[in-house]
Amino acid sequence: MPVSRRLILAAAGILLGSGFGRAAAQSYGQRVAVTGDDGKAVANSILPGEITGQIPALRGVTYVGPRDAATTLYEFFDFNCPYCRKAAADVVALHADDADLRIGLVHNPILSPQSAQAAKVMLAVQRKLGSDAAWRFYQTLLGKPGRIDGPGALAAAAALGIPQAEVEAIADSEEVRAALKSQMRMAADLGLYATPSYVLGNNGILGHPGARAMAQMIASVRRCDRLAC
Repeated sequence: MPVSRRLILAAAGILLGSGFGRAAAQSYGQRVAVTGDDGKAVANSILPGEITGQIPALRGVTYVGPRDAATTLYEFFDFNCPYCRKAAADVVALHADDADLRIGLVHNPILSPQSAQAAKVMLAVQRKLGSDAAWRFYQTLLGKPGRIDGPGALAAAAALGIPQAEVEAIADSEEVRAALKSQMRMAADLGLYATPSYVLGNNGILGHPGARAMAQMIASVRRCDRLAC
């Protein structure tokens, strides 16, 4: 399936103009001693509330879970990050197992223009059909092996019933470009230079700790507002 040259150029322009590459705004180490499912230390940081408090206002975030949930987990991801495939399966399992958890998917396509193309198509799906459809789109693309690019993303959008021309028009729109740029800038402001990364409360987590470790961190945040009590 062909992808327009305009979509490719727009995706590349977002990567170049996102602000990524600046010195990370936050310093990550072991602010809280936590380990992942593999037993290795998980890099984390305490983030300033004045920045994390701006995340809910970002345009184009895909949400699943109750609006009134006391706990929200934000995943910052890139469609072509190999670790994001395992993370996606674990995030989907967390959603299924924790009825009180709200999940927000935030795009951070820092690895390639193809990642930005796919992000723009998902934002178009979210804008056209809403978060439930975008959540299915996320699962579909990250459930497939191989590189994810614009044509693959357009095919997944077509399977949801959106004509390719309409998806491309929305993906090329100023609204989608601005939404993607703001999401990438938020990731840069939070120092989330690895994908996937997470924001849980005012805690930043670099890399994917695994499903069990993430569930433990969520439980700890609920008890004491820290990744470990």
